[in-house]
Amino acid sequence: MRRVTTPSNEREPVAASVDVVLPCLDEAEALPWVLRRIPPGWRALVVDNGSTDGSADLARSLGATVVSERRRGFGAACHAGLLAATADLVCFCDCDASLDPADLVPFTHRILTGEADLVLGRRRPQSRGAWPPHARAGNLALARLLRRRTGLSLRDLGPLRAARREPLLALGLSDRRSGYPLQMVVRAADAGWRIAEYDVPYRPRTGASKVTGTWRGTWQAVRDMSRVLAEKEAGA
Repeated sequence: MRRVTTPSNEREPVAASVDVVLPCLDEAEALPWVLRRIPPGWRALVVDNGSTDGSADLARSLGATVVSERRRGFGAACHAGLLAATADLVCFCDCDASLDPADLVPFTHRILTGEADLVLGRRRPQSRGAWPPHARAGNLALARLLRRRTGLSLRDLGPLRAARREPLLALGLSDRRSGYPLQMVVRAADAGWRIAEYDVPYRPRTGASKVTGTWRGTWQAVRDMSRVLAEKEAGA
């Protein structure tokens, strides 16, 4: 789904319970902007993954619900947020201000109207430095492997996404590292979910990157995701 034009009714928050899971590791600089962008009536679940910069206390002071996850890993933080969620719809968004939580509103409309079961944000870089070449190349390679494995013609495996909570829990997601987002898509595809993409702006992150900003981080993420694909193929 291309985000060229958005009907006016899709710019307004949906009349349904929505929790937004925000995995957080030392994101105090970005948190105020991110939390201001949470749509009215939605709950922000900031999952603190061992921050040392006061992110958890800041998030609480800004009205967010804070979940503590001591086990390090992007997947560990995301899943802790999913387990803590109580809303019918659960969204995921990075906490570094590279993605706007307000852009999730059309995602939830797609799910509530029955058009899709899982909606993913297809990142559109807003500047040259928003998405480093090595990170983009790794994402493209994984998208090709995913197509070979599932038949899905996705262009991005980004972190901005939305789905219903109970079906997500039923997927039995087990990866607790960088493979978590891909495992969600693979298992959803295996379960026959309707999966859609929606274009979203992608901005340079605030603060230092833990993953895609470095070659080492990108390589680790690609390795984690490749392992997820290999496990699924072995069990197919």
